[in-house]
Amino acid sequence: MLRCTSCALFRSVAVWGGGTMGGGIAQVTAQAAVPVTVVDVSQARLDVSRKAIEASLLRVAKKKCDGDQAKMRAFVDTVLSHITFTTDEAQAAGGAELIIEAIVENIEVKRELFGRLDAMAPKSTVFCSNTSSLSITEMAAATSRKDRFAGTHFFSPVPMMKLLEVVRTEEVKPEVVEQLVAFGKKVGKVTVVAKDTEGFIVNRLLVPYQLEACRLVERGVASIQDVDTAMKYGCGYPMGPFELCDSVGIDVIKFIVDGWHAKFPEQPLFNPSKLINAQVAAGKLGKKTGEGFYKYDSKGAKIE
Repeated sequence: MLRCTSCALFRSVAVWGGGTMGGGIAQVTAQAAVPVTVVDVSQARLDVSRKAIEASLLRVAKKKCDGDQAKMRAFVDTVLSHITFTTDEAQAAGGAELIIEAIVENIEVKRELFGRLDAMAPKSTVFCSNTSSLSITEMAAATSRKDRFAGTHFFSPVPMMKLLEVVRTEEVKPEVVEQLVAFGKKVGKVTVVAKDTEGFIVNRLLVPYQLEACRLVERGVASIQDVDTAMKYGCGYPMGPFELCDSVGIDVIKFIVDGWHAKFPEQPLFNPSKLINAQVAAGKLGKKTGEGFYKYDSKGAKIE
């Protein structure tokens, strides 16, 4: 693992996209007392983001402060004081030492954003994408700072999940990777470094595992329930592959697989799953729609 011995920590961060991932990244950054700006396309979206971050912080505060209302409020207000919400891209980019993109998972949209930000941000600013599966190298090519461009793949929900994958390209400077590893530690994450390749570490192992689980069911080897039970009790996993698909979003799995298959059609490991495609076509995407491979109540609990 790389260790930052002399690199400077980022003193200001800007996060593009205030949704679930972007808001979570902003929250953990602010909890580390690092000034962070959340940028989105409208004030309405920023208002939603702020409310979501505040609600998440209240949950943290409840545990941290043993239910003491005054201490809880003070904790939340202190963390929120480190966060700025804005629609002004130029202002946010101009004042950031680190920019993390957490917008829609579409490489052309991301490339367009980075190309635009490249003209706004100081040349010293480091650019990162929170993508879970898209090419960091292709995004970096839309800018003039390939040596200061990397991936920072956080996991959802960001305030709870401890892992951060820092993704290095062939052209990024080693000291930038070191800075990002140090940033991960600063915001409370266990950080690993991976080369820019399909799925990095976690998804490169996880998605083929989920696909093979689907193929077992498609071939009539076992039922969905029995595959999940086998992996939970046989391997000690907290969730089976189908429960995990429902948690992540079956449409998200399909998006990743379709992208890999289009790029590497000769790789059988990346062949699409009929079972996943059928679920997406039926609108059964998992917990977020109330039904996927299992059914869920309004609180997201599985209906047995």
